[in-house]
Order: sequence, then C-alpha cells, then structure tokens
Amino acid sequence: MITTYVGVGSNLQRHKHIEAAINELAGLGEGLRLSTIYECESVGFDSHAFFNLVVELQTELNLSELSQTLRDIELRWGRDSQAQKFQDRMLDLDIILYGDTVSPAAPKLPRPDIYQYPFVIQPLYELCPTLSIPGAQQTIAQVWQQAKGLEALKPVELWFSVN
Repeated sequence: MITTYVGVGSNLQRHKHIEAAINELAGLGEGLRLSTIYECESVGFDSHAFFNLVVELQTELNLSELSQTLRDIELRWGRDSQAQKFQDRMLDLDIILYGDTVSPAAPKLPRPDIYQYPFVIQPLYELCPTLSIPGAQQTIAQVWQQAKGLEALKPVELWFSVN
C-alpha cells in the first residue's frame, strides 16, 4: 500500500461534485482521511469560487493506474475532456504526493502546487505536517509557515458523512 494525497476541487455544483469525489476515492483504497474543505476564489480566471480539499488514502494502485482512474472519475462526473488549466471545473482531481515518488514527468510529483497555492498547503498541513516532501529538504509544516494567502481560505462545514 502506498500513501497518496489527492487534491479535490470543484466550482460548479460544488456540493454534489465534492461528495461524489469522496465517495469515488473511498473505493480506491483504505484509511481515507479528509482535510477541511475550503472555499476560495478562482485562481487565474474570473468565475465562481471553488471548494478545495486534500484526501489522504492508502492504495494498491500504481501511479499510472491511479492517474488514469482519477481522470476517469473526472470525466464520469462531467469534466470536459479538453479542459484547460484556468477554467471552471465540475471536478478536478490531482495527485499531490504519491509515497516518496519524485517524477519530473506527468504527473509531476511532488506537485508544484504545494508551493504555490494556499488551498493545497493548508489541507496538507492539516493531514501530514511532519511529512518530508520527497526530493526536497522541507517538511509540509516548513512550507506552510512560509505560505501566503492562507487567510483567504474559508472553511466549509462538512455536509455529508464519510464512510
């Protein structure tokens, strides 16, 4: 089993798609843990606010299988197969960390979003503050301490139960 961290986001029908994502991810492994869900403004384009969180789980899927499975889930829940980076999302699932894997190829790991976006580092900090980032000389807590924009994140009360 590999511990992986998956970023989950949606800015269209947010409640429906976040809940669907959690239910789908629960079927990919065990030990599912959720960060707080945060509402934040869209980044890079002007649109509806996003709900974002990070999910931790242990899976037997290899990296390629996990990546393809997440893509299939996105498409099943209405993501446009030609979706670009800065546009509305029914559902966005990104592998943030996959065990101690460091990969410069797609999916790039650790995902650079750890260093760029408050909606990634804050949830990771909740789930695994002492984790050393693979290939880096920093822990999640050290990156979090230097993060900017954390105050813009608005916690969202969980509206569903996690099995």
